[in-house]
Amino acid sequence: MRLWLTVLFISILTGGSYGQRVSLVLSGGGAKGLAHIGVLKALEENNIPVDNIVGTSMGGVIAGCYAAGYSPDKIEHLILSREFLDWVSGEIDPEYKYYFYEGTIRPAIVSAEFSLDSTMHAAMTSSLASDLSLNFALADRLAQPGQIAKYDFDSLFVPARIVASDIFTQTEVVLDSGSLATALRTSLSVPFFYKPIRIKGKYLFDGGIYNNFPVDVASREFEPDVIIGVNVSSKVYKEYPYQEDDRLLQRSLLFMLLDKSDPSVIPEHGIYLEPDLGGYDAFDFRKARALIDSGYQATIRNMDEIRAKIGRRVTCDELTDKRNEFNDRNIPLRFRDIEFHGFNSKQRKYLTRLYGLNNKETLTYEELKRGYFKMVSEPFFRTIYPDIVYDNELEAYTLHLYGRPRSNLTAHVGGVIASRNISQAYLGTEYYYFDNYLLKLGLDVYAGSFYKSARFSSRINLSSFKPVYLEPELVFNDWDYIDTDDIFFKDNDPTVLNMTDRRYTLNIGFPVTNKFKGVIHGSWLNNDNDFSNSGPVTSIDTLDYQKLKGFRFGFELSGNTLNRRQYANQGRLVNLSLDYFQMEEQYLPGSTAMGDTEVISDHQWFRVKGTIEQYFKKGKYSTGYIAEGVISNQPYFSNYMASLINAPAFYPMQDSKTLLLQNFRGFNYVAGGIRNVFTLNNLLDIRVEAYVFKNFEHFIRRDDQPDPGFEFNDDVSLAGTAGLVMHTPLGPVSLSANYYDDKENQFGILLHLGFLLHGDKSLE
Repeated sequence: MRLWLTVLFISILTGGSYGQRVSLVLSGGGAKGLAHIGVLKALEENNIPVDNIVGTSMGGVIAGCYAAGYSPDKIEHLILSREFLDWVSGEIDPEYKYYFYEGTIRPAIVSAEFSLDSTMHAAMTSSLASDLSLNFALADRLAQPGQIAKYDFDSLFVPARIVASDIFTQTEVVLDSGSLATALRTSLSVPFFYKPIRIKGKYLFDGGIYNNFPVDVASREFEPDVIIGVNVSSKVYKEYPYQEDDRLLQRSLLFMLLDKSDPSVIPEHGIYLEPDLGGYDAFDFRKARALIDSGYQATIRNMDEIRAKIGRRVTCDELTDKRNEFNDRNIPLRFRDIEFHGFNSKQRKYLTRLYGLNNKETLTYEELKRGYFKMVSEPFFRTIYPDIVYDNELEAYTLHLYGRPRSNLTAHVGGVIASRNISQAYLGTEYYYFDNYLLKLGLDVYAGSFYKSARFSSRINLSSFKPVYLEPELVFNDWDYIDTDDIFFKDNDPTVLNMTDRRYTLNIGFPVTNKFKGVIHGSWLNNDNDFSNSGPVTSIDTLDYQKLKGFRFGFELSGNTLNRRQYANQGRLVNLSLDYFQMEEQYLPGSTAMGDTEVISDHQWFRVKGTIEQYFKKGKYSTGYIAEGVISNQPYFSNYMASLINAPAFYPMQDSKTLLLQNFRGFNYVAGGIRNVFTLNNLLDIRVEAYVFKNFEHFIRRDDQPDPGFEFNDDVSLAGTAGLVMHTPLGPVSLSANYYDDKENQFGILLHLGFLLHGDKSLE
C-alpha cells in the first residue's frame, strides 16, 4: 500500500511524465523552415523526447527527414552542402549533365510554356523554379526508410504526418501513408513556384495554404500529452520596407497564401517556440547556417519551460541505438524495373531505351541516376516526376516515372540593348511531338540594325541502342557593319561591309560520353558580301560584290559545362572541328577596287579548328583561360578584303563579333587569353581579361591583291577588357572598356543589358 502511494505521489509531482507522449509540430515558411533543424538539435542534446512529428511545407520536409531516421546533425550537414543549394535552385550536378540534348544558345530572357491540344486550344503552364534535382533527391534519400516502414508513416523511426492542400475543395489533406518522398514534395508545391504532385488521383499543393501550423492535426492524430509547436512564419518586416519593396514584391506575393501562425492554438500545457527570424525571407537558403542557429537558440532560451513540462528523458545514446536499429534494416538500392505512368506503349519504349534496361536484368543506383538526368536533360521531359518504391515480388526497387502535364509549345523573348548600334530583339518558339521518337520544331528570329537572322530547324531524336538525332535546318543571316560606331570614340574608322549568308544543313548528332557530343554535318551555302576596299564611301561609289556558293562537310566534337550563357566563371567549353569546303566565287569589282576585272573561280580547302575555355573557382575569385587554334589550306580570294572577311576569326571579348578586326583574322593562327573574375556578391562581378593573337599568314595589300605566298609574320596582336557585370533576371548588365590592336576599332566603351549573342557565319 505504501509503495503504491509513493508511485502515485511521484506521478503527480512529475505530471505523469513516465508516460508522457510528446508531439513536435513544425510550421511552413520556406527557407525560414531550416530553423527547425536547430530546434531538433537542441531537443536531442537536452534529452527531450519526440514521440511523433507533424509538419507542413518546409516544416514537412524537416519532419519527414527526421521521421526517416536522419539525425539533426545529418540533416544539417545535408542542408549546408552545395548539393542542397543545387536542389532548391534547380541546378543539375555537372557530373550528371547530359550534353547531347543541348541546342543552340539563345539570348532569351523570358520563356512561357503552353499546352496546345488537337483542337488548337492553348493553355499556359508555368512554374518559377525547376524541381528536377529536388524530386530525384527526395526519392533517392527516402526510398529506403519508406521501404522499412512498409509505406506506413506510423512505422517510421518517429511516427509522422505531412500536411498538404487540396485547392479544389479548399481543404487540408493529412498524409499518413504511401511514398514519403512524394508526401514531402507535395507539401512543398507552392502555387506558381513548384508544380503540384498527384496523389491518389488528386493534385495536392503546399500544406501551408490552409493550415500552416498544424497543431490540430497533432492533437487529432496522436492525442499527445505535450505539444511543442515551432512557428517560423512570422512577419519578415514589422515596418513597410520602402527602399526594398520593388525587389521583394514578387517574393512576398508567392508566399501570401501562407498564413501567419497563431500561437493561441497551442494548448495550455504545450510549448510555443518562435525563433527570431526578423530580416530573413522565404528564399534565404544561402543563410542556412544562421537560420539553423536561430532555431537552436530559441529552443535553448525556452529550455527551462520545456524541462518543466516534459519530465521524461531519452538519452542521446538511446536515440542513436534506436536510429541505428532502424537504419540497419535498409535494403540496398537495386533496380529491376521502371514503371511509366501516363505514357503510351511507343513512348514507354522510347524512354526505356534511354535507361538501357532492355539489355539488363538489373540497374545499379548509379546507372539509374544517370539515366534519369539523361532523360530530363531534354527540356520536354522536365515535367516527369520520379518515385522509388520497393517491389516485394521482384525483391528490388522500381523506379516510377509519372508524366505530369507537359507543355508542347514554348515561346522565348529576349535580346539586348547596347550603347552602340548593335541592339537587337529576339523571338523564338519550339513545338514538340512525342511518340516513338521526339520531334522538335524550332524557329528563331533576330531583328536589329547590325544583325538580322531567321533559323528554322526540325530535330528528330531517336532512342535506338545509342541516342541519335537528325536535324535539318534553314538559316538566313545578315550583318551590317557600316553603322556600329562606338558613341564614345567617334574617331574610329567605319567598316563598310554587309554580309548575307544562307545555309541549308543536315546535322546528325550522337553522344560521345555524357559530357560530349559529335555532329556530322553537310551544308549548301549561298553567301553575298558587299564591301568597300578603303574607308568611307560616298553616294556615288559602288561596293565590291562577292558571291560564294557551294558545299561544306565536316565533323564537330563539343562539350560545354559553363555555368552561364555569357560571362561564365565556372565550367569548361571544348570544341574541335574538321571541315572540307568546295566553293565557287563570283566577284564584281566596285568603284573602290583598283581593278575592274570580274572573277569566277573555284576553291577547295580543309580546316581544323580547336577551342577550349575553362575556369577554376576558389571562393570569390575565378581564373580562366581560352585557347584557340586554326590550321587550314584555305586559298586567297579575289582581293584583300574578299579574303579577309571570309577568314576564320578569333572572338575574345563580348563585342568581338560586332567588329571587323583585321588583326584577329587568318587562315592559320593560334590565340589565347587569361580571364580573371572577382565576385563581389552573388550578382556583381569584376572582370579583367587579356588576350594575344598570332597569325602565321599576313594579309598584305599589294595592287589590290593579297600576297600569294605564306609570309611568316613575327607580330602578335593584343586585346584586353576590364569592366563590371551584374547578373540580373533580365540578363547581364555589363559596362566595360575594351582595347584591340586594330587601327579601326582600337578603343571602345560598351554598356549593354541582355545577352549579346549572335549566330555563326556559314564559313565559321
